[in-house]
Amino acid sequence: MSDDHAAHAIGAYGSRINQTPHIDRLATEGMMLTSCFCTNSICTPSRATVLTGTYNHINGVTTLDTPLDNRLPTFPQLFHDAGYQTAMVGKWHLGHGPRHDPTGFDFWRVLPGQGHYHNPVMLGPRSDRQPGYEVIERSGYVTDLITDDSIEWLERTDPARPWMLLTHHKAPHRSWEPSRQHFSLYADVDIAEPQTLFDDHRTRADVVKAMEMRLMDLDPVVDLKSAVPAGLDHDAEVRWRYQRYIKDYLRTIASIDDGVGRLLDYLDHTDQAANTVVVYTSDQGFFLGDHGWFDKRLMYEESLRMPFLIRYPHLINAGSRSDSMVLNVDFAPTFCDLAGLATAAPMQGRSFAPILGGETPADWQTSMYYRYWMHRDGSHNVPAHYGIRTSTHKLIRYYNDPLGQPGANGPADPVEWELYDLDADPLETVNVADHPSYRAVRRLMEAELSRLQVAVGDSAP
Repeated sequence: MSDDHAAHAIGAYGSRINQTPHIDRLATEGMMLTSCFCTNSICTPSRATVLTGTYNHINGVTTLDTPLDNRLPTFPQLFHDAGYQTAMVGKWHLGHGPRHDPTGFDFWRVLPGQGHYHNPVMLGPRSDRQPGYEVIERSGYVTDLITDDSIEWLERTDPARPWMLLTHHKAPHRSWEPSRQHFSLYADVDIAEPQTLFDDHRTRADVVKAMEMRLMDLDPVVDLKSAVPAGLDHDAEVRWRYQRYIKDYLRTIASIDDGVGRLLDYLDHTDQAANTVVVYTSDQGFFLGDHGWFDKRLMYEESLRMPFLIRYPHLINAGSRSDSMVLNVDFAPTFCDLAGLATAAPMQGRSFAPILGGETPADWQTSMYYRYWMHRDGSHNVPAHYGIRTSTHKLIRYYNDPLGQPGANGPADPVEWELYDLDADPLETVNVADHPSYRAVRRLMEAELSRLQVAVGDSAP
């Protein structure tokens, strides 16, 4: 799993801006899911959902500031209890301390918080089992070190017992610091601009217009590693900022792709490729200049969609793909199902193993529920919202002022709606929530939204 790797920055997903030959192997030799979505597009909550198979109002991890209670059932714990050798290496980002450290793992070595790209410190359990951590000071590039540690652990496993490894990369999370090897990649080329780079946001909700996620909100020195050249008009500066941002973002992905290649080569060289399930995913999507934005959080496609590539020769036909709707809440039940393990309450997701085998159940989900909770992290001013997506439409309800919590400014806190026709407007540039010709569609979508809230047990305002 990587952090903030948008599907439209992966070659197999038809990226206009990137090539990822090693990650693409999983699509060539396995299946690519084209309609995989997160239920809350922010790092900590999405990771909690992946591990527990529950929505965030159930697992309690609603924002970056709410760590995971490690007493909750997780799929790694179920694998460990079933006799698997288990390991977690890389980004944890679910809190630290006796109630929040990784559990269900024979071995774990993780970054504290976001960690650093260069010469990162990592944490592991103390060998004497006393409180606190073993601090491992590293020299090198974080993506390479996470891959090194993953392979070294695999080399120590008992070949007579099955194993499960989570290799979780920090990249391509902000602040996008490439390795020395890829530092000059794309130096002499211009990266293609997204079609919506100059989206005017004219029909969007006012709270969306007030956000601070535009490329113009990036810190030139910290994020772009350079002062803005003098004499640029607005559009020229946006274009300059986009090139600076996207090139470093893609450079960090190049190192991930290298690491995926090393892991796949290891499985080939040790004759384990045929009977190993390999998954590449990210914790959510990311805006790559789309609509003039960076970051995630919102329910728009670039942020909502997750890459999910999976190879398992015993079940999955090489070069297959599925457009069936799959959610991050479904990952844990699926992994358990593939290993022949029963899931544990309160997991809410459903195994999509039949889809991997080429058959979508007749009663499979055709709509999904999403909710983002506002958090006061001092950045972006993204409003709280929830909504649903079907194969043809998306309905979003914003229910608080972007600078406060629900009700923070009294009973007049705004409620705004957005509705997008994904067939007619796949780039989501025209909000038709109040358009007379969409009244019937909106009524149906509101009814489905209410149904899904009841089904997942949420009580959003």
